[in-house]
Amino acid sequence: MAAQPEGTPVWADAMFTDLEGAKKFYGDVLGWTFGESSTEYGNYTQAYRDGKAVAAIVPPMPGQGPGQSAWVLYLASPDVGATAERIRAAGGSLLLEPMKVGTFGSMALAKDPAGVVFGIWQAGEHAGFELRDVPGSYGWAEVFTRDPDAANAFFPKVFSYGVRKLADEEVDYRVFSLGDVPVLGSMGMTPEVPPQVPSFISVYFVVDGCDAAVERVAKAGGQKVFGPMSTPFGRFASFVDPQGAAFSLIDPAAAEGEMPATVEVS
Repeated sequence: MAAQPEGTPVWADAMFTDLEGAKKFYGDVLGWTFGESSTEYGNYTQAYRDGKAVAAIVPPMPGQGPGQSAWVLYLASPDVGATAERIRAAGGSLLLEPMKVGTFGSMALAKDPAGVVFGIWQAGEHAGFELRDVPGSYGWAEVFTRDPDAANAFFPKVFSYGVRKLADEEVDYRVFSLGDVPVLGSMGMTPEVPPQVPSFISVYFVVDGCDAAVERVAKAGGQKVFGPMSTPFGRFASFVDPQGAAFSLIDPAAAEGEMPATVEVS
């Protein structure tokens, strides 16, 4: 598989105190199955849909506090060390310095000036998602932040994204693109978001039927935060899983309305 362009979302994982609980929840909601835990890498456990790797879950490292469960999106890099330097130069910081992960690749964890956490992945044997944009797999992600100006300046400096803004003046939504391909959204948190919720990247997984998925989430013990709502991009809803990790589900086949106009941001 050819290397993904720098800044392309290529992987997602999350840390859970109750790994078995996470397996049951996401198995029930998204139809995931799970591989053997890799004891060499802290019981890192890959999730599969139709036999293809779509994400991973991992318990806290020994000595590490339970912390807040959260999905982390990884962006592609041909040189994780060079990307780390650009993160610092753009005003971000490193939570985990660049490190090799066996023969699988190299990684780093970082955050933008407003505290949005994200990962960097330089592929080795593990290229990232083996399946995406179909039910049970990754479909989209948005930077959801209390400081959109900081995010909208930071990410294009690090990844050379082109930036377009929705023409609707009532919605400050940016789309980061690589060439003509949209790869990431960015929007500010509204006042309705509780103040204790930190800025984060909201990861969307694709489903076939959003309303049925909402019912599966409720039955599995998750909590609906928003939606379901129909948009030109699909029908979606946002949730918090039983261990506190935020995520969203979207059915692109249920899109309604015309695609909104966008304008380039200089």
